[in-house]
Amino acid sequence: MQYNTAMAKKYFIYTWGCQMNVADSQRIAGDYQSRGYIEAATVEEADEIVFTTCSVRKSAEDRVLGLIHNLTKAFNAQNKRPKLILTGCMIHYGQETLKKKLPAVDEFLPIAEVGFNIPSVRNSLSHAFVPISSGCNSFCTYCVVPLARGREKSRQKNEILVEVMKLVEEGYTEVTLLGQNVNSYGLEKVGMSIRKRLDENRSIPAPQSQYKPFKDKPPFVELLDEVCALDGLGRVHFMSSNPWDFYEELIECIARNPKIDRTIHLPVQSGDNEVLKRMNRGYTREQYLELVKRIKEKIPEVIFTTDIIVGFPGETTEQFQNTVDLCKQVGFHIAYIGKYSPRPGTVSAKLYLDDVPAKEKKRRWQVLEDVVNKPYLK
Repeated sequence: MQYNTAMAKKYFIYTWGCQMNVADSQRIAGDYQSRGYIEAATVEEADEIVFTTCSVRKSAEDRVLGLIHNLTKAFNAQNKRPKLILTGCMIHYGQETLKKKLPAVDEFLPIAEVGFNIPSVRNSLSHAFVPISSGCNSFCTYCVVPLARGREKSRQKNEILVEVMKLVEEGYTEVTLLGQNVNSYGLEKVGMSIRKRLDENRSIPAPQSQYKPFKDKPPFVELLDEVCALDGLGRVHFMSSNPWDFYEELIECIARNPKIDRTIHLPVQSGDNEVLKRMNRGYTREQYLELVKRIKEKIPEVIFTTDIIVGFPGETTEQFQNTVDLCKQVGFHIAYIGKYSPRPGTVSAKLYLDDVPAKEKKRRWQVLEDVVNKPYLK
């Protein structure tokens, strides 16, 4: 169908946060274009404006609130009224709360309502993000994702393969498989709730005890093998991975498939066992270091990147130093370091006092920045 571009309505999308949010915005753009909209060159030209939000830290939410306030003020001065739509992780607050916070917003869109049946609009002609799952079952105590995106749901393998094959036909040579926890793709979750585990002071469960046993290979490994077998695809990336289900089969899969990127993003969050337990990360520092050792043995050229939270409730100077020591042992090339921010509705916000002063969080952030990131920025 041909559309008159001179008469077509225009959309504009703001995106904050992770690669999953970028992929979500690309899906939203695809939905708009399937309905005859065209992308506005500037926000001032837009008939509809979408805000794909991040809720990992309060600062991310504050940027959204500030932008919407400033845009609303500017549009009121111009006597213009584009439609404002908010989606992404801030949806977890619920429409009633959001309407009070953001009365100028016209629609609150759960990202799950935007399906995968319409091709995404991607900025790159060679690399594409391909979501393989949505939501998360890990329930780290600090994380809002399960509240914002719900329980983990995996896409059908054939659906993913068809999308990747079409991308290859269009000339794409690289894909990044995306999920809040890609290596739990296709697994069925079992185990007690985080609340019960904390109340009973249970020991941290073994990494592979969280899911029902799989047959032959983990579903994510099966998917990776089939993606790598596609002719014309030069490089395969994936992120993010939870260390607690980084199976031996996955290590072997990466080792035998030269198409898979040797940079592995493996979030550690903390190098101290007590802090890891309060975070409900599901592994100890010893288990994490042993995993890194096994990966290095089978993939000698591996490069590790990670996520770290400093100033988690109750984190002492000694516990923080354990994180510094772990970073030195692993030799991360990049660490995405965040200062802890209590998120409404999360377990940590309900159970733990945010007792590390902001000045100390900033100091710890700088220490890790100097240890991990500065050597690779020279």
